[in-house]
Amino acid sequence: MSVEKISVLAITKNGISIGLRLKEHFPDWDILAPSKFSDNNKEITWYSESTSEKIVELFKNNNALICLFSLGAVIRLIGPHLKDKKTDPAVIVIDDKASFVISVLSGHLGGANELAQIIAQKLDATPVITTAADVNKTIAVDLVGKEFGWKIDDDSTVTKVSAYMVNEEKIGIFQEVGKTNWCKELPKNVKVYHNLEEMKDSDCKGYLIISDKTLEGDFLQNSVVYRPPSLVVGIGLHWDTSKEKIKEGLDFCLQKFKLSEKSIAKLVSIKKPEDIKGLVDIGKEVGVIVEYVNREDLVEISTPNPSDTVKAFEGTSSVSEAAAIKVSGGKLIVEKQKFPPNLTIAIARILN
Repeated sequence: MSVEKISVLAITKNGISIGLRLKEHFPDWDILAPSKFSDNNKEITWYSESTSEKIVELFKNNNALICLFSLGAVIRLIGPHLKDKKTDPAVIVIDDKASFVISVLSGHLGGANELAQIIAQKLDATPVITTAADVNKTIAVDLVGKEFGWKIDDDSTVTKVSAYMVNEEKIGIFQEVGKTNWCKELPKNVKVYHNLEEMKDSDCKGYLIISDKTLEGDFLQNSVVYRPPSLVVGIGLHWDTSKEKIKEGLDFCLQKFKLSEKSIAKLVSIKKPEDIKGLVDIGKEVGVIVEYVNREDLVEISTPNPSDTVKAFEGTSSVSEAAAIKVSGGKLIVEKQKFPPNLTIAIARILN
């Protein structure tokens, strides 16, 4: 579950009692209530400002907000502050008798649906979930592979393909990288294809494509493309190789070999006495982990393009290829590319 900081807002005496019950199960959650009800219970944060002011503050500063009062009141209070499902917190409403736990906002991406079910179980209440993918027990298009760190290449098609999914239109799936256990049971309207061209020529209304390759074609208008972290980029470089030089070489390799930057899992290189600033900076810029491999471990790796020059300087005949193979545990898909005077890049694909 993606939720981290959670606050519970109660504005009635019954609500406060429910809040304290939640605190017993979830001690890290903050319970807030109006100071007019204060009995000096230190388990509760008593606030003096108006609830309409307090809820705005909580809405902005929490991953999830649990409101222990009526759904209508909650909608009126948070309505003016809604932005989009990527940034809005999960919002859950629990009635004054704790009979129902309602997932109101950010059900999927924000984790409200999952959180509502967890809370309902603890309170012996009924969870209320209304998102179509959940009630129809079908694939939630916007959540595919989320637990594995998959990224959606272009989310502009998610709503359209989600509608096809819940309306049981024919959907094709093509997967060539990433974990394969992301769905326990495929709905009857979904068919797996092992060839992209075959899927494109089918009568499917929409497509789910799981790949680390760049794609082109009109079919993408009805596709959601997922990018698993499947690529490890090995980099051989000098201590003064700049971030700009590395980015230029990386972009060239990705474009030439038709690979997506969004699928890069790690940048890897040989361990040196000091981290190379250019490599650290490029890792930050593209939002990818930088990992280092000891020379002794690289020496053991067999590579297609060993170099006596590299061996003289680094003590191993390969840095970029050996590091990519070692860390990925997989297969080299881009052999060493040279960018004079002192940069080499190779790319390996992680085997799942």
